[in-house]
Amino acid sequence: MWRAFFMGMGVFVVILGAECMVTDRFILASEVKQPPAAMFTAAAKKREIVPPEHAPWTLLSVGAISILYSLTLPKLGGGGTPPAG
Repeated sequence: MWRAFFMGMGVFVVILGAECMVTDRFILASEVKQPPAAMFTAAAKKREIVPPEHAPWTLLSVGAISILYSLTLPKLGGGGTPPAG
């Protein structure tokens, strides 16, 4: 279970780092308590996230280390006995 968890989190963080590498900013639309047509007007509030310059490389390296760590964890399950240690 831990092996799959670390593998999944590592892949997620690597994908997030790759996204940060190719985008300059993320613009999120906030929830508007107005009619649905108001979301498409210029009055709709926007939230902008600008990742720092070091974020893509940090996320890629942390994700890669998590994936490598997950590969070193012992495989448990499959009916076998757990390794001694």
